Amino acid sequence: MPPLPGFSDNPLKDRDDIIQAAIAFIKPLHQHISPSGAFVRLPTSTGAHFDEGAARLEGYARPLWVVSTLLHSVQSDQAHAETIRSLAQPWINGICAGTNPDHPEYWGSIYNGDQRMVEAEVIACALLFAPKEFFHSLEETAQANIVSWLRGMNGKDMPLNNWRWFRVFSNLALVLVAGIPHAEVKEEMERDLAVVDSFYISQGWSGDGPWKTPEQEAEEERESAEHRRRDRIGCGRQADYYSGSFAIQFSQLLYSKFAVSLDPERTATYQQRARDYGSSFWRYFDASGAAIPFGRSLTYRFACGGFFAALAVAEVPDMPTPVSSPGEVKGFLLRHLRWWAQHSDDIFYPDGTMNIGYMYPNMYMAEDYNSPQSVYWSLKSMVVICLGKDHEFWSTPEAPYPVFSSVNKADLESSTLEDIAPVEVIPPPNQILCNQPHGGHHFLLSPGQFVAWPMKANQAKYSKFAYSSAFSFSVPTGPLIQQIAPDSMLALSRDGASTWAVKWKCSPVQFSTTKLQLESSSIAETVPLARVEWRPWEDGQVSVTTTLIPPTRRWPDWHVRIHRIRLGRPEKLDSLHLLEGGFAISRVPASSSKRNLPLLSDDDSSLLNIKTGGEGVYSSSTSALVLSAAGASGIRGIASRSGDTPITTEHDAMKPDSNTNLTAQRTFIPITTHEIFDFDSTSEIELVTSVFAISTPNDTHTNGRTLRERYLDIPRIHIQGRQTSLESTQDSIIIDG
Repeated sequence: MPPLPGFSDNPLKDRDDIIQAAIAFIKPLHQHISPSGAFVRLPTSTGAHFDEGAARLEGYARPLWVVSTLLHSVQSDQAHAETIRSLAQPWINGICAGTNPDHPEYWGSIYNGDQRMVEAEVIACALLFAPKEFFHSLEETAQANIVSWLRGMNGKDMPLNNWRWFRVFSNLALVLVAGIPHAEVKEEMERDLAVVDSFYISQGWSGDGPWKTPEQEAEEERESAEHRRRDRIGCGRQADYYSGSFAIQFSQLLYSKFAVSLDPERTATYQQRARDYGSSFWRYFDASGAAIPFGRSLTYRFACGGFFAALAVAEVPDMPTPVSSPGEVKGFLLRHLRWWAQHSDDIFYPDGTMNIGYMYPNMYMAEDYNSPQSVYWSLKSMVVICLGKDHEFWSTPEAPYPVFSSVNKADLESSTLEDIAPVEVIPPPNQILCNQPHGGHHFLLSPGQFVAWPMKANQAKYSKFAYSSAFSFSVPTGPLIQQIAPDSMLALSRDGASTWAVKWKCSPVQFSTTKLQLESSSIAETVPLARVEWRPWEDGQVSVTTTLIPPTRRWPDWHVRIHRIRLGRPEKLDSLHLLEGGFAISRVPASSSKRNLPLLSDDDSSLLNIKTGGEGVYSSSTSALVLSAAGASGIRGIASRSGDTPITTEHDAMKPDSNTNLTAQRTFIPITTHEIFDFDSTSEIELVTSVFAISTPNDTHTNGRTLRERYLDIPRIHIQGRQTSLESTQDSIIIDG
């Protein structure tokens, strides 16, 4: 598939570059717009759960994020005025036709839970960004139709999630642009704002809907026991890009821009939340601009950077380091857009429109609410073009990516730009962000999120142990283990490896710290831990307590997972199969003349230093490693048990189904497997899994060591008060038993 001229070849350094990119996205849509401009339908036949009229309305509405802000930009810069007005005219015609009940292209009235509610927000924002073009210059009849259509949002049932913002903005546009008295819609606005404010967790973070409490968990357990069913749809614990760039923070920031005179107290609150949120959210992006793929709706692609665009537009003062200046915010936004431009070869159809997928077309990862037109939600990250050409955002030089300290936050007495800790616990989303300076890998550990309502691949999108900006996660294609594609998962089977269970719902996460004690130093490094309990099967016969340990200064290339597996009735088990995966990595050789990665032995020179371009698959009785042009991904697992029950452990590289991974169509997953067939004296099994990954092999990350040295230097874990396979506690991470 061809790249998109104007975006894929764009340096994306300044305002003119962003305007050119926005124009490049809109131009291909002209060939698919309806005669009166109210609908856009891309020439693909995939469907969403909602009606086709709403899907075509998506095609009209979502490009408005840049159509309206391009029109706004004309106020201060006439350089592209003629092109922009010509480009935007079908959308101006479309709002007249789409809101006219007597027109063949009428969008239809808004009903309870209607997808049209989602598109109403961007239509409202188009009025706010370009009120002249989308309202004041129109005939009175058209203005009345727009008012009537937006009023149709009021009094309707809506989901308890980010959707409530869509009605807030519809009413905000009615007040600020259409002149509707605030008193007429204030009660509705206040109810919706109270709902979205109830999603607030702490430290600037909100969940995408209610966050499940321990009390709700206990009540659900009682109801499940009473009714003997465990398929109830209830609250989950999810805080993803909807919590920030896709919806909630993005909307809060635009609200604080437009509603500052109408609602000064709440806008001040939202600005403070932006400060708190911004202090950690930047960590989800690496130095190249890549975001960590996590959660749902990732076909929105570079909308992950929408927070930075909205932050620039809202001009929030007193932001914390490293998003405290326009140049810093600009750096995060433009690096992200450039990363996508550089990786955009397979995200466009030949006609220049975007496809559903992440880095290539992929329906396995799509949601059932993704129509072909949904993908243009990504344009949220380009609203920054509304800032005038003389705005300091454009005149300030782009700041570089922050420099990480070699110590963790708990070891720092003070924090400055030069002393930003490489590992940080972010409690609201239950995650640990990891970027050790000598590790060459940017990722997060996520022990405690889950979605409790039906959604495709929800365990893959929320419940894996780790998510990486370099080695994207995989989604399942079926029930077999190769189809589950269990990267960063522990899969369990009790029916002879016929069916498998992985982590889903879980207990609240417990964060704590421990010490890394070095033989050569009396100073111990403080290491954060995350511990969570979960059950692979709801009957409770098997329960798992997982402890996640991030990379350390001593072992920057590794993170560790400890699983304590308790068997409630081992005599009922015929066998137990345990399989754990590391990071999925591309298995495509660098040279097109090679079909497959070669098998490597212990003495292979290609295993000595990845800088030589060595590729291959290495496995032994104790570990597995995959080397490719994408980097290195490996795993080492050991198992112990109570009693004398033997455990068989093997290591290998699994070849999952193609197109399971978000970024690489063909992957390997290094895995460790354990099998137990005799449970006479076994009630507890303990797995210690060390996961190795390097995504950026260069001199700045090697710390003077070869790949072989880094791979063979495995973290030592000493579990106090319990027998382990380790003979020494020197240079060890100390874990309480």
